[in-house]
Amino acid sequence: MIAAFSVAPTVTNNSNAEMSDVVAQAVKVVRESGLPHETTAMFTTIEGEWDEVMDVIKRATQAVEEVSPRVSLVVKADIRPGYENMLQQKVESLNKHLEA
Repeated sequence: MIAAFSVAPTVTNNSNAEMSDVVAQAVKVVRESGLPHETTAMFTTIEGEWDEVMDVIKRATQAVEEVSPRVSLVVKADIRPGYENMLQQKVESLNKHLEA
């Protein structure tokens, strides 16, 4: 599966905490997971098996919860068993159509 998610604090316990500092802790969880991923300005996309992807999203959310009593989480998933490397293949397929 591929899941795109965005997790962010809605408030922080520390008035000096920057949004990017908090989000960076969540992205660190993703990067340390070893799963294929990419981070853009709005979402982090991660690819793997259902349980491992959802575990990473949960742990990334928990990282944000450490500094915020309330967290916003948005998840969109493409669940397609038996397919791998779709994070790259979907973009390659799109680019082929754009180049035609």
